[in-house]
Amino acid sequence: MSDFIKHECGIAFIRLRKPLQYYIDKYGSHSWAMKKLYLLMEKQHNRGQDGAGVVNVKINTEPGVRYISRYRSIDAKPIQSIFEKISKKYKKARKSFADEYHNARWLKSNVAFTGEVWLGHLRYGTHGSNTLEQCHPMLRQNNWRSRNLAVAGNFNMTNVDDLFDVLVNLGQSPKEKTDTVTVMEKIGHFLDLEVQELFDKYKGDYTKQEVSEIIETELDLGRVLQRSCKDFDGGYAMAGITGNGSSFVVRDPAGIRPAYYYADEEVIVVASEKPPIKTAFGIEFNEINEIKPGHGLIVNKAGDYAERKILEPLEKKSCSFERIYFSRGSDPDIYQERKMLGKLLVPKILESINFDLKNSVFSYIPNTAETAFLGMVQGLEEYLAKKRKEYLLDGKPTLDKPEDILDFRPRVEKLVTKDVKMRTFITDDEHRDDMVAHVYDTTYEVIRKKVDTIVVLDDSIVRGTTLEKSILRLLDTIDPKKIVIVSSAPQIRFPDCYGIDMSKFKDFVAFRAVLSLIKKKGMETLLDEVYEKCRASENDEVPVNHVKEIFEPFTYEEVSNEIARIVTPDDIEAEVQVVYQTVDNLHKACPMHLGDWYFTGNYPTPGGNRVVNKAFVNFMEGKLVRAY
Repeated sequence: MSDFIKHECGIAFIRLRKPLQYYIDKYGSHSWAMKKLYLLMEKQHNRGQDGAGVVNVKINTEPGVRYISRYRSIDAKPIQSIFEKISKKYKKARKSFADEYHNARWLKSNVAFTGEVWLGHLRYGTHGSNTLEQCHPMLRQNNWRSRNLAVAGNFNMTNVDDLFDVLVNLGQSPKEKTDTVTVMEKIGHFLDLEVQELFDKYKGDYTKQEVSEIIETELDLGRVLQRSCKDFDGGYAMAGITGNGSSFVVRDPAGIRPAYYYADEEVIVVASEKPPIKTAFGIEFNEINEIKPGHGLIVNKAGDYAERKILEPLEKKSCSFERIYFSRGSDPDIYQERKMLGKLLVPKILESINFDLKNSVFSYIPNTAETAFLGMVQGLEEYLAKKRKEYLLDGKPTLDKPEDILDFRPRVEKLVTKDVKMRTFITDDEHRDDMVAHVYDTTYEVIRKKVDTIVVLDDSIVRGTTLEKSILRLLDTIDPKKIVIVSSAPQIRFPDCYGIDMSKFKDFVAFRAVLSLIKKKGMETLLDEVYEKCRASENDEVPVNHVKEIFEPFTYEEVSNEIARIVTPDDIEAEVQVVYQTVDNLHKACPMHLGDWYFTGNYPTPGGNRVVNKAFVNFMEGKLVRAY
């Protein structure tokens, strides 16, 4: 999207199912898993620009041997920084102890990051500061191996305050009031209970050291998750490892956040997207499974795994915004869905240009919109093919000359490019708009002045700032008759609370458009009425999204037209129109991923409705803070 939005974090998990010596003998190095994790994380780099982290756990170490290693980084290239540090440890050990370097037992006793279980995380911070302490994996440490816990995830909880209060009522004093710490401590609490119950069960019949071994073998992480996740309200794909090597990846009941896994006799791997798994392990897409909503992939100390129901699944509402606009387009399903989004826009695009293809030029921005653009061009070609058939069968040309319909192709040009060398943060806020205006360049002398209409496809329009400050002004310099901006996403009307950084109403150009329409029609009392309803519903057990009411008096086209007016600078000479995808077409394009709360306000959890109402209250009260 042309508007920069922070979005989801990414997870990468690897569990070796055979002893480390097996991989040394077969692949010639103990670093096989480390290299695979690096690939998984690099191929999900789109999911983390603020930081990264890696934790490694060794299984069956002797007492006195460090069995958990962790590195985190907020450097400019955090993934590279972490793996360079790990590699330096390997090189140092190899240089000093060459004779022992291929001995797994020696490596596990003497070299960090030589364990069988790996968990990587890429952070896109949507809440809190960007410090090393904010980076996952988080650690909860203990001298009992089975009580240690490392947690990382792609998630956001809507009820952090309630979860925090639960921990306080249990007698804890959490160090922070954040969803990451709260979630880890809640899982850790029930992990402690599980360990204690097993200890009490066996302590009379075995030595304490023997009991510890039994606990590590019988530890039921599925039961731990069932007890700890029951109060969670949010979207999440969370991964965790205990100090004994048992591990899990659990997904929210509505399937809001994604998680995929692959397993064979050598390895179990989990990632937030399928293409990284395919790339790292050279497998087919049909070998990769999706963790079911409300389920956890549980891996025990021995390396046996099973997908287990943790919470009762809800109607699946996997996030369409994450899938279509942020995930890698190399996933074959996502690629086809993005193309379909573009193709489904063709009827509205033809209307916007009055079916005058001869005098229209098609382009796109940014590069992430390219696949939808290909679908749009394919749709235009199919429209022309239909017109050719009509001409050949009926002899009724629809253009000036027969050759116009027989030979004509849509005019496609690369009109807008981003200058990747430009950095808008190098100047102060007062002059930032001037810098933003020069981030993009245009291609000159391909448009017939005052004759051609430019149609530019964007994958989504959130704030409209880049359109207003840069793109429309830039396109106007090449003197078109009309500029049509097309969004392959529907109008973004409501905030997210499950992991994408779209949390304040004032940021949405669709919301600003509705406020303008309300003012024009003298309906300001509607805002006060909705405000009072939102305030009154703060403690409702099953809250309703009252903010929908402010959009109901206006048609979709009215809002789109007002958006066009808002983002069009006063000195633009060309006519400007904004065309949006419909929600119905979004569902047609990706029927298996129906999470659409940004567009419809239909949140999949009660916490979502509570957050949207609070966000509106914040707006009305002038509070520039997140509602979660």
